[in-house]
Amino acid sequence: MRAAVMYGAGDVRVEHRPDPKIVKPADAVVRVVAACVCGSDLWPYRSMPATDTGRPMGHEFLGVVEETGADVRGLATGDLVVAPFTYSDNTCDYCAKGLHISCRDGGRYGFDGVDGGQGEAVRVPHADGTLVKLPVAADSALLPSLLALSDVMTTGHHGAVTAGVGRGDTVLVVGDGAVGLCAVIAARRLGAERIVLAGRHEARTELGRHFGATDVVAARGEEGIARIRELTGGVDKVIEAVGAREALDTALGAVLDGGTVSRLGVPQYEQVPIGPAEFMRNITLTGGASPARAYIEQLLPDVLDGTIAPGRVFDREFPLDQVPDAYRAMADRRVLKALVRP
Repeated sequence: MRAAVMYGAGDVRVEHRPDPKIVKPADAVVRVVAACVCGSDLWPYRSMPATDTGRPMGHEFLGVVEETGADVRGLATGDLVVAPFTYSDNTCDYCAKGLHISCRDGGRYGFDGVDGGQGEAVRVPHADGTLVKLPVAADSALLPSLLALSDVMTTGHHGAVTAGVGRGDTVLVVGDGAVGLCAVIAARRLGAERIVLAGRHEARTELGRHFGATDVVAARGEEGIARIRELTGGVDKVIEAVGAREALDTALGAVLDGGTVSRLGVPQYEQVPIGPAEFMRNITLTGGASPARAYIEQLLPDVLDGTIAPGRVFDREFPLDQVPDAYRAMADRRVLKALVRP
């Protein structure tokens, strides 16, 4: 099969790899119908040391089940399924409390002999616990929004949930990338009355307005913090969806004493800037990697009936052979989020 492999910073190749096969009885082989490039894929794309072996890429995909192991009971050949961005058994103590990201027998695509999602097919461990069957055909117009449930929409939702967003709230979302825009959708879905989106890319912030943002602040740094506080008087709930130190500084500068900051962006800094001054403000710092499997079935009905349409974050489609172009386009900010069709 063909699949995308990263060999170092800026070096993504599409090459032939062995076809996935059932290895354990709980496995399934899924033929990929749609995948995508994640913003978190851009961090190794910018900084990964060169390697001779390469790393299979991609952790967001949906597709059709082609084969199942002997222990798989809930899926059958021909089922259309979406895969959360990590696999999990959905039975351990962590999974039982909705923390599938910490599954004791789970893992990540592209590691430990498991295929990446940016390819023609994937062996999925713990298929019954991981994959969610979709009640639509493989050519449904809803596929982009259903694919978003694999990661970006469930991650945005995780930020809103951990920030404690509820009806009537004023919320700040820092970052106009795909995760930030999905956090806007999630905050609106949970009843937020006012949503301030901190971002400076006009096409993206306009999409954010469509999703429910009531205000946009393009300024950065102290100027941006001052503008947010001028608009709102300060906010109780902040979703930081970038992972850069500057974004966290904005979140901490805009949040009110006693407020909550949920971090969604993979941190690209070594230390969290919480000193005595922040400590005295009683700020709650929460968030982290989303347990996507815990949220998919919660959000799925709203995608199916059109209440939310997170698939709009995909603004360009690439065939699998052009995945290196998709990485370049996203790294250069010419594309918000690239959808990949094998």
